[in-house]
Amino acid sequence: MSALVIWVMGAVLLLINIMLRTRILRLEARLKELSNPKEQLAFLRQQASKKEKIAAIKALRKQYPEISLIEANRLWQQI
Repeated sequence: MSALVIWVMGAVLLLINIMLRTRILRLEARLKELSNPKEQLAFLRQQASKKEKIAAIKALRKQYPEISLIEANRLWQQI
């Protein structure tokens, strides 16, 4: 009987985890839709004039946490 309770609790926790993960993924996608790449590029150009590449990319990712390192590097190459 206790094994059944453990099984049910595990299944419930798994379903909750899946629901929360999909919600987070949808929120991250929406956040990327709302962010303006031109604004990010302008911010990176401003940082590039003051700092070196690594410091500028770190500042960009701190300002825009939704940007991955790969995306930040691609923006750097556009400068």
